[in-house]
Amino acid sequence: MRIRLYELIWFFLLGCFGYSLIEILARGYTHWTMTLCGGTAAAMLYYLHAHAPPRTLWLQCLCGGIFITALEFLVGVADNLILGWAVWDYSDLPANLYGQICLPYSLLWCLICLPAIGLCHLTARRFHLNA
Repeated sequence: MRIRLYELIWFFLLGCFGYSLIEILARGYTHWTMTLCGGTAAAMLYYLHAHAPPRTLWLQCLCGGIFITALEFLVGVADNLILGWAVWDYSDLPANLYGQICLPYSLLWCLICLPAIGLCHLTARRFHLNA
């Protein structure tokens, strides 16, 4: 399936809004870098879903969770360790890496990918209905 730029932009904006909303509901605030991180993750999930073989939902969720965790690590190193902004700290959570990522949240990302990929599927069908 050919992905058009407006599809990626739509998912980027949806991810910016959706991730920020989840974070505000969960901890009361968010940070602008996490808004961009959420948008990047959503656009990547849409791209992944569009190019994945059929019937690979759980594999897409696993790959999405790994990508989001890697993205969170890169942003965390930049925000928290290099710039010292103290956006988050997972040091008190089990199986953490430098306090930037941890196993419980990585597993949560894999689970959150399930409805996100479902939304990618529905939206892709809608975008390509008249294509």
